[in-house]
Amino acid sequence: MSSTSDISNQRRAERKRAAVTAIVTDVISGLPIGHLGNLSSTGMLLICAQAPRSEAIYQVSMSLPESGSVLTQSAPIEAGIQEQWHEPAASTGQIWAGYRIVAISDADAARLDSWLAQT
Repeated sequence: MSSTSDISNQRRAERKRAAVTAIVTDVISGLPIGHLGNLSSTGMLLICAQAPRSEAIYQVSMSLPESGSVLTQSAPIEAGIQEQWHEPAASTGQIWAGYRIVAISDADAARLDSWLAQT
């Protein structure tokens, strides 16, 4: 497991903090694996109740809030992600886990980029 400062130095894409709780669900099991801490076009930080398996690959689905005067949920974005690191969070019973996006459709990548571009 790498230290957080090592991981920060490896980031190439700017991350956007999730302003509201966005649950990330494992498509295979149908169970939530965590909620979004931050997100970029290449990866994400999840806040989880249990530690993921090291280097595990998951097929996930997440709905991101749309911006504007009325907060609505967009259609879910699906992606394949791979665990890069995890460590205990400051809050008891929570784990921070960093993931790299390894597969995403062109349409979902475009929607993700559009969401990231919103201020």
